[in-house]
Amino acid sequence: MGQPRTPVVIGVYDPDGGVLGEAAYLWGKVRGTTHCSLCDITHSPVRRKKEWDALVARLHATVELRHRNELTAAQSAAALESGLPVVLVADLERQGYDVLLDAQDLERTGGDVTAFGDLLQERLAAR
Repeated sequence: MGQPRTPVVIGVYDPDGGVLGEAAYLWGKVRGTTHCSLCDITHSPVRRKKEWDALVARLHATVELRHRNELTAAQSAAALESGLPVVLVADLERQGYDVLLDAQDLERTGGDVTAFGDLLQERLAAR
């Protein structure tokens, strides 16, 4: 038997990426019309959280972050089925993606990196 494979986890932000997508999100956040609980977990108001980087460094998983307009067709199908934001995990056997954490799971963390990390590890262990 081979070594167990490292899971590939993909966090999908609700806003679009790119200059216009980021600007639209920031404007909506200032106006109180836009919210992304995954953004709250990974970023402070001005930059990515150091706690996030520390979590990713100690996880036994490959973690990727993408905006909704940066997904492959298979990732997009899985993400949109659940709703955004979402955390997907790659299913290498069927070459698809499963929802690991949905929008409600992410919202319940309250933007707390530790709570997110605990929940993520719990769900990965249950797979």
